[in-house]
Amino acid sequence: MTEHHLTQPTSEVEAQHSIGLRVIAIYKAVKTVCLILVAAFAFHLDREQNFEKLVHWLEHLSLSDSNGLRWRLVELLQQMGPSKFVAIGLVALAYAAIFATEGTGLWLRKHWAEWFTVIATGSLIPVEFYETLHRFSWLKLGALVANVAIVIYLVRIALQPRPPKAK
Repeated sequence: MTEHHLTQPTSEVEAQHSIGLRVIAIYKAVKTVCLILVAAFAFHLDREQNFEKLVHWLEHLSLSDSNGLRWRLVELLQQMGPSKFVAIGLVALAYAAIFATEGTGLWLRKHWAEWFTVIATGSLIPVEFYETLHRFSWLKLGALVANVAIVIYLVRIALQPRPPKAK
């Protein structure tokens, strides 16, 4: 039987990287929780009566500042219909599983998690870049910058030589 435990950093550099990995792991955990909430909400909207209640609520919401945004959201929801929310929920759960795997592996300072996160996060950077250019928002730019920084940081850590594991 193998025992899984968190090993102590063996050097000052590894201790500093441990803090960085923990910060990234927490970032991934927050994204995981948000996606689980999106999935739960999407699965809730697949029921016709819940979907209609949301649309009705949005139609009668009195927000003068965001009126255009509200009507675009109502139109988008009506175009999608309640059946598409199951697919949205499943995709959100799939991404949540990936983020949870990344975060857990990084929290435990696993070398495979560094490369897994580099590949998973790096593969989405071109899409995020395109989205930021064509539909700019500060949130998108912040996510893009954060993900580029994470990839660069993790590649630097992953390429560093590791001391042999004690048996």
